Amino acid sequence: MEIVIEKPVRVRIAPSPTGFLHVGTARAALFNFLYARKRGGTFIVRIEDTDAQRSEKRFEDNIFEGFAWLGLTWNEGPDVGGPYGPYRQSERKDLYRTHLELLLERNLAYHCFCTKEELEAQKNHMLASGIPPKYSGVCAGLENNEVAQRINGGALSVIRFRASAKKLAFIDGIKGKIEVDTELIGDFTIAKNTEEPLYNFTAAIDDELMRISHVIRGEDHISNTPKQILIQEALGFHTPQYSHLPLILGPDKSKLSKRHGAASILEYRDEGYLPEALINFLAFLGWHPGGEKEFYSLDELISQFDIIHVNTSNAVFNIQKLDWFNAHYIRQKSDDELCALCLPYLQKAGMINASTDNEQVKKIVALEKERLKKLSDIVPLAEFFFTLPDYASDILVWKKSDKGTIAKSLVASCAALKAVDAAQFTHESIKNALGLVTAEFGNGAVYWPVRVALSGREASPGPVEIAEILGKDETILRILAGMARLNTA
Repeated sequence: MEIVIEKPVRVRIAPSPTGFLHVGTARAALFNFLYARKRGGTFIVRIEDTDAQRSEKRFEDNIFEGFAWLGLTWNEGPDVGGPYGPYRQSERKDLYRTHLELLLERNLAYHCFCTKEELEAQKNHMLASGIPPKYSGVCAGLENNEVAQRINGGALSVIRFRASAKKLAFIDGIKGKIEVDTELIGDFTIAKNTEEPLYNFTAAIDDELMRISHVIRGEDHISNTPKQILIQEALGFHTPQYSHLPLILGPDKSKLSKRHGAASILEYRDEGYLPEALINFLAFLGWHPGGEKEFYSLDELISQFDIIHVNTSNAVFNIQKLDWFNAHYIRQKSDDELCALCLPYLQKAGMINASTDNEQVKKIVALEKERLKKLSDIVPLAEFFFTLPDYASDILVWKKSDKGTIAKSLVASCAALKAVDAAQFTHESIKNALGLVTAEFGNGAVYWPVRVALSGREASPGPVEIAEILGKDETILRILAGMARLNTA
């Protein structure tokens, strides 16, 4: 269920640059992007880099590169600016300090000096007593002068928000009404000190100051939402419309992790997945507009997207489904487009160089097009075109024939192909030449061993198509090699 807020739509994706852009963040970014574009709103990228020890520039670069590759253009962000910047949290510390001091002055937050050991002891005592663990409030009543003395004396503290005990309810755009007893939350930490604010506090401040109207994020953030609403209420802020997306699980229904697939969105790019395939796949992780249509362009997704069609149940990451999407979009490419996309993989594998005939490469790519699930597949599929294949001699023998017959058919095929003029070594002439041999030996006993001799494989394109690309000399050379292999076996 979606609650419409009559105000300009402003959504944000707020990744932490502590790791590479992964599937969960990419899907959340996509849904925010679609929501904003559908409603003529603003899509914002905010970098939550308050964790200085773990945040790295390379991760931030990876995030931006991933969004750009997927086609998720943003209206405001660290690189493009905007009216409510800066858009890196590390550059907004003065804003956080001001609001932290305001909460402390109003006695809506306080310094807590409890050590980790003391907090652990409090937690264990509550658990042993059958009480849900929360902060006991030991430091909640300290006088200002005592707090000042401890701080001046070098005592370490954190800043806790004074959470009022009440029933807090909010309407989630996907989950519906969610009600929380804040007494079970207790006074939660919002900063290590006035210079080091923590996530829930900075998110609440930024969402207000950046005029965020809708927060669309993973349901693992549901437990954070009441805390952020409490901070918003204490500071007189507005509360955005929250919508929490279902989790993405692996095929075994466990939390999606690296063992289920690539660790980074850009790894999918490097493996040869197309952005339009990944976009289509990500959109269907927890959402579908209904009907039988499976393939949507980004513009079509924008026109169809609505939060009300997001499932409440978790989505399952299925790499076979992604391969299926990708194979479809590969087949939509023209031969020229696909060749250009495959060239880098062939070059990296050392199969081609600057002197390689691109027309031949284009024919190879076109021939293997139907077999490609991802662009990188072109390397193993096309390898035999560039290297004399190595194979066991027994696979030359067609299952419905025998070694002696196959040896004779190869000799006949070789002779028939030698008779073809090199300048006229085309699909039609090759087929006609082999057709003469099949009249004596049958299709299987001719086409099977020739194809294996040319490719070294039991599964490959047909021998006529391969021979046309290899050319007469290479074709004859490989058939002769097959004959020798068979005779010495």
